[in-house]
Amino acid sequence: MASEQYLDDFTVGQRFGSPRLVMDGDAIKRFAAEFDPQPFHLNEQAAQETIFRGLAASGWHTAALTHKLLVASEFKPAGGIVGGSLEIQWPRPTRPGDELHVETEVLEVRPSKSRPEQGIVKVRVTTFNQREEVLQTYVGNLVVRRRLP
Repeated sequence: MASEQYLDDFTVGQRFGSPRLVMDGDAIKRFAAEFDPQPFHLNEQAAQETIFRGLAASGWHTAALTHKLLVASEFKPAGGIVGGSLEIQWPRPTRPGDELHVETEVLEVRPSKSRPEQGIVKVRVTTFNQREEVLQTYVGNLVVRRRLP
């Protein structure tokens, strides 16, 4: 397991990989039933008649699994993954049987002007399926601790 990385350990362009996990069709329906009960997430037949043309995971389900993979990845900011802001996109649906993995790229590193004990690491987190198709991207500003002298 990688050790914690402080603000000063990050550089623009660094990339971090994650483990993989398979999206289960029953899990798609369970998540949707509780959090996003729309026909294209709940029922294969009903989903055929929508823009998705088949069962698709809720974007929020994809986001939750992305975060699970991010936490399990090589990316280990000191103090945990603490978000300050987030912009998210879902260019294609996540389907039953998709094998998800995540790549995190450091876009910017900046110390805080008002809080010397921390700073911001701006990252792009991309979720891919087994065909390397992009299912989700987000750009987020994460609060990361600095190494104190």
